[in-house]
Amino acid sequence: MAVRQAAAAPGRDEETALLLERAHYRHDPRWLLPVSPRLCLACALELLPERGVSLVRKKHVLSCFRDALVRHASLVTQLVTQDQRVCIHFINILYGLLCNVEDGNVTDLCIEVLIQLMTQLKLEQTVHCLLDECHKELCNMPSMRGSLATLTLLGKLVDAIPALADKLVMEHGGLMEHLLRGLVYPNEGIQASVCYLYGKLYSSPMAAEMLSGHFREKLCPLFLSTLEGAQTKELQINCLGLLRQLLKYDLFVSLIMNKSALAETAERVERSPGETSLPLVLKKFLLCRDETLQVASAHCITAVLVHSPVKHAPAFIHADIPEFLFEHLSSSSEMLIWSSYNCLILLAEEPLFFSKCHTVYGIEAVVRSLQGSLKLTNTELHKQGLLLFAEILTRQPEEIRLFTSSALCGDAGRALQEAVSSPVLEVAAEAMKATSAFLRKDHQSTPPVQYRTLRALLEAMLSRCSEFSQTPLNRRLLGHSCSRDSEKAILRRGKFLLSTLEGFRNACRLALEFQGEPFAQENPFTAPSAKKEDTLEDFSEFLLNACDSLCIPMVMRHLEQATHPALMEVFLSILHSLFIIVPHMKKKFSKKLAASSFIRLTLELKARFCSGSSHSALNQVFSSFLYCMCVNLLSTPEKTGPLSQEELSAVSELLQLGLPQISSRSPESLAFLSDRQYVEGVARQRQYCILLLFYLAYIHEDRFVSEAELFVAVQSFLLSLQDQGEHPPPVVLKASIYLIAICQDKDSALDEAMVIAIRKFLEGISDLHLVYTHHPLLLRFFLSYPELMSRFGHRILELWFFWEESSYEELDDIPSPGQTTLPASLATLFQMLRSSPSILLILLDLLYSSPVDTARKVLIILRTFLKRNEDVQVDGLIRGHFLLILQHLLVEHGASPSGASGNLPLLLSLLSLVQLRNKSAQELDSMAMKLLHQVSKLCGKCSPSDVDILQPSFNFLYWSLHQTTLSSQKRAAAVLLSTTALVELLEKMLALTWAEASSPRTALLCSAWLLTASFSAQQHNGSLQVHQTLSVELDQLLKALSFPKKKPALLSAAILRFLRTALQQNFSSALVALVPSGSWPLPAPEDTVLAPLGTSQVLTLVIGLQNLLVQKDPLLSQACVGCLEALLDYLYARNPDLALHVASQPWNRFLLFTLLDAAENSFLRSEILRLMTLFVRYKSSSVFSHEEVGHVLQVAALTDLSTLSNTTRRALRDFFLQVQSMGLLIDHSTIQTLKASLEGLPLSAFSDQPPLHDMLCLGGVAVSLSHIRD
Repeated sequence: MAVRQAAAAPGRDEETALLLERAHYRHDPRWLLPVSPRLCLACALELLPERGVSLVRKKHVLSCFRDALVRHASLVTQLVTQDQRVCIHFINILYGLLCNVEDGNVTDLCIEVLIQLMTQLKLEQTVHCLLDECHKELCNMPSMRGSLATLTLLGKLVDAIPALADKLVMEHGGLMEHLLRGLVYPNEGIQASVCYLYGKLYSSPMAAEMLSGHFREKLCPLFLSTLEGAQTKELQINCLGLLRQLLKYDLFVSLIMNKSALAETAERVERSPGETSLPLVLKKFLLCRDETLQVASAHCITAVLVHSPVKHAPAFIHADIPEFLFEHLSSSSEMLIWSSYNCLILLAEEPLFFSKCHTVYGIEAVVRSLQGSLKLTNTELHKQGLLLFAEILTRQPEEIRLFTSSALCGDAGRALQEAVSSPVLEVAAEAMKATSAFLRKDHQSTPPVQYRTLRALLEAMLSRCSEFSQTPLNRRLLGHSCSRDSEKAILRRGKFLLSTLEGFRNACRLALEFQGEPFAQENPFTAPSAKKEDTLEDFSEFLLNACDSLCIPMVMRHLEQATHPALMEVFLSILHSLFIIVPHMKKKFSKKLAASSFIRLTLELKARFCSGSSHSALNQVFSSFLYCMCVNLLSTPEKTGPLSQEELSAVSELLQLGLPQISSRSPESLAFLSDRQYVEGVARQRQYCILLLFYLAYIHEDRFVSEAELFVAVQSFLLSLQDQGEHPPPVVLKASIYLIAICQDKDSALDEAMVIAIRKFLEGISDLHLVYTHHPLLLRFFLSYPELMSRFGHRILELWFFWEESSYEELDDIPSPGQTTLPASLATLFQMLRSSPSILLILLDLLYSSPVDTARKVLIILRTFLKRNEDVQVDGLIRGHFLLILQHLLVEHGASPSGASGNLPLLLSLLSLVQLRNKSAQELDSMAMKLLHQVSKLCGKCSPSDVDILQPSFNFLYWSLHQTTLSSQKRAAAVLLSTTALVELLEKMLALTWAEASSPRTALLCSAWLLTASFSAQQHNGSLQVHQTLSVELDQLLKALSFPKKKPALLSAAILRFLRTALQQNFSSALVALVPSGSWPLPAPEDTVLAPLGTSQVLTLVIGLQNLLVQKDPLLSQACVGCLEALLDYLYARNPDLALHVASQPWNRFLLFTLLDAAENSFLRSEILRLMTLFVRYKSSSVFSHEEVGHVLQVAALTDLSTLSNTTRRALRDFFLQVQSMGLLIDHSTIQTLKASLEGLPLSAFSDQPPLHDMLCLGGVAVSLSHIRD
């Protein structure tokens, strides 16, 4: 019965358990908590200390009070703080219960309630009361046996209220003695509580300062001894926690490490029982299997080392700590690896770390750890690992080889390659620094040198930098913050670029240092007969190409935003070193640099940063680069005679002495060059240098100074030489004359004094080839002044013809010279001939006295001049401009056209539209051929995913092939077929047809099939050379046509056009190979004659064609009929019975009637007429009877044929002729009527030339109706 009552009212019994029934009725209701649990504070005050109340009930009361504190903190706080005396009494009761109860759960509850009360009440008096009680309790204890609860309470109280640490030390300093007693008490639980409390006290800087003497005099040895002897994990963790707090302060670090040093000294002599070495203790924790302790130990080591790595690192190194830290790098714990990285980075600042070969032992662990960590997402771990690797690579002594095997060095390179490719900029930046340190000769000297790995690493590094440099700046519209953010972004880019260039410079230095090392020239383990790979020569050429394609564009883009002298110093030192690294390419490279305005750039940098005596090292780098480039350019001049060795030596010395002295801007240099006052030797040499720089810049089309000003300055220079009676070196005179000729305005002329001065200088030259530079304006200069022409005209024209590279044969072969445009040089000559006929005399003299080759050129020039008109035909503006844009884009983004301007697809579409607007077939001119070539190159550099670029490009190529004459078609096809990358792309595109039933690439697939069919036809008809074949799986092709619902109609039509071409060529195309797949069945013996088709495939294809015809799509129907015609022709030539069987299938009759609709004379459509013609040709009377043939002809005879399209009229005529040839015409009146109607039409009604609307754009796909139909 009692049980039932208890079950009926469980809530009542729970409330009863919280109340002291015999006293509760006397309590004021204000002590009752108004919410559940219905707790009475007065009852709790009487119940908790009551000895007769069970411990379980007390525990229940405490648990409910704790829950109430958590859920209703404000209500409980109001309840407790109604009377301060009651509050303090309640705290004393709780503390008394804590001290007197041995049940751990009750103890934990008491501590938790007390902590929550203290933090919620926030009353200083209650806190002091509790601290006093704790202090009193510890003082009254004869031993520390029962102090665990009090110590635990104090530790957690200080943890919850950090400000108590200072008060506890100041107002209860006597507690420290009790804590020392607890630390030596043989109970690790008490020791752990003491360490925990100490840790909280020392976490306060003020308390730590007040306790410094306590630590020095008493705590330090006891604590180290406790740390060393700790067995339980709780004590170990709390000891390490206290240690972490102590190690924040330099004083304690010094005390502990001094104690450790004494301990190590004593250990070497004879271990003293009271001495403890911190490095050895932490080493013990590193060796344990507990990850938490290992991480804590590593943190402590780091905390010591950050104060002074040089001072404290040797102790840890002598304890072999690095060895175990390296071992921990293979851990699966990211925290342990990160902690080990931190320790090792600090240890690496001590030379002893390297001299004891710890890095040689641990480098493999570092590399493996890097490889593993880079697969994780923890970027901080990546950065720390790379920072450690960079420190080791940088500080490793050269005499101690770090990588003991070439394989390990290769692994390191691959890890860095992955790191520099990281999308996180900070990680990539750290990887760049590590890469720079990695590219040291002593790190790469283990044969064989891993050139392939180094190349991949540098490619990744440059690619990452290029990607970052091209990221658009995040600009806001207005405000100074936009400017500041942009400046920061540009500065960040500059730093990243500088780091990249430093790495690349180290690679160049490595290649330079390896030039004298026999082991580094090639892989010594390569067999003598094998192809030499991974050679130093290949690596050097890679450096040159990488600099040309990546470094230079990146730096030039950055220069548009900012200029940093350090960056430019590294950059130009790279260019300078490449002249030495790749000597056989230095001249070509120099020409390209000069044409890219590097002379101007270097002079501007010198003027900006090297004026006066500032930046002498930078000036030396700039001058050295400029010197090497100029000497290379002068050694291989453009269209002028080479310098003799003596002249080259003199010019080299001149440049070497003069270039460092040039640090002025262009206007200042022009003014200096124009100085007519007396010029001394050093200044004159400087003038020579300036003039040579202008000459080399101008000859490579870098005209960075005003032509008018330069024209005046060079004249003043020459007159100054004449005034002082000096004769310049031939190379300087050559430069002067070239600049005057180039800069002279057409309407201006030299005064007589200047012309006489030039004539005198030239007369002092042994041969004019020493001062001649081939250029039309130089020819005009000599032929414009009678004083010069009479004296030097013959030799100048002779030199002009010697250097002129125009195709004279082409000029001579053109019947009407007005059809082409003369080269600029010839136009200048003709202009001079028109203005001064006396020049003809010189030409006649040359014709007479010159060698045969020169005389032939003169003859052609004279003949052309006499016949030629002045009209010049100009190519279309849009196509010409587009060609320039396309060429520029291919140069800038050749490797990845998809990364080019987003407007490229629009430009290609515009080009296709212009091509479509052509009203008739036209010959493809050179511009069109160039466009075809460039567009095909562009396509070849794309991937199938670049739909926006490829679709208009394919349209343009397709229209170009089908909108021109037959001869141009052959040339265009030859150009396109020579682009092997385009053919390879088409093969990939065709293969995608089987994988993508319906996708955004469907239109592109249509174009690919149509283009391939066109290429195959042109190649086959013209027997064009095939540079690259493409393969198509025949069974996949037939399968695609057998399931037409999976393919759009236009795609099916394109595939049918391709198959029709293959059938017409009897599958013998040299371009296209139709190959079977792995699942292709073996042919039956009777199918050999049909190869590569089989009877079953033929029947399946016929069914597919019939199904496609049923769709009644006009274009698809034309393609199906055309393919069926080609198929039957193919079959009839090999197996006539099978062809007749296919044509006579009963299903064909149903198909024919299905194609007819309810409209009148619906059979007068070209595809139906062609289909009926096919049935008549193959005598399929069961499909199309003779009576039905007569009916069709009767209806046609009554129809006005002029209303029909050309295609339908041609199909009707073919049908009529086929019926006539088969002898099926019976009704002679019908025959005569229809024949008269057909003959009455003009020939254009049956013309095979495509009409104006033959070229269409269907769904974005360029389509020639005649191509698909015919």
